[in-house]
Amino acid sequence: MKTLLTAFGFVLVFEGLVLALAPGRLEDAVRLLMQLPYETRRVLGLAGLAAGVVLLWLSMQF
Repeated sequence: MKTLLTAFGFVLVFEGLVLALAPGRLEDAVRLLMQLPYETRRVLGLAGLAAGVVLLWLSMQF
């Protein structure tokens, strides 16, 4: 449970930094994502999900 809370904390810190330091860039990224077709967004989401699972698996191994 401690690891899960730590990971969630890191996610919130990273998201907060993005919003605090570069809100304009975030808006640009959202506009860019909106221009992509649904299938491309789906593939990007699945790739991010897979990368996250691999990173979690690796963190449990070492």
